[in-house]
Amino acid sequence: MFQYSDKVMEQFKSMKNAGRIEDADGIGKVGNPVCGDVMWIYIKVDENEVIIDCKFETFGCVAAIATSSLATELVKGEKIEDALKITNKRIVELLGGLPKEKFHCSVLAEEGIKKAIEDYRQKKEK
Repeated sequence: MFQYSDKVMEQFKSMKNAGRIEDADGIGKVGNPVCGDVMWIYIKVDENEVIIDCKFETFGCVAAIATSSLATELVKGEKIEDALKITNKRIVELLGGLPKEKFHCSVLAEEGIKKAIEDYRQKKEK
């Protein structure tokens, strides 16, 4: 069994922003075939390129759910450019650390946000 920080367990137990945005402006899907974790990150963006809503659906372990939840909290209310600056290292730091075997979950959360923004930008160009 992995030893998780109190912050990880708190984020897991009281996760924020779980669910789907049906009319999302951008959707990022990422996964890790080794452990089986899969995340969908949904964003809603206003005319000023501010992320006004962000939700997640994650099928995975405690760390995957906690990192997804925190990532959505971090990007809500941020401009697209600022949301792109949020790193997996920052997520791990805010969670009080992760077991080394679970560090990849923070990478998935960062990648999910970036893929949702990439999807948003591609849709906007069309």
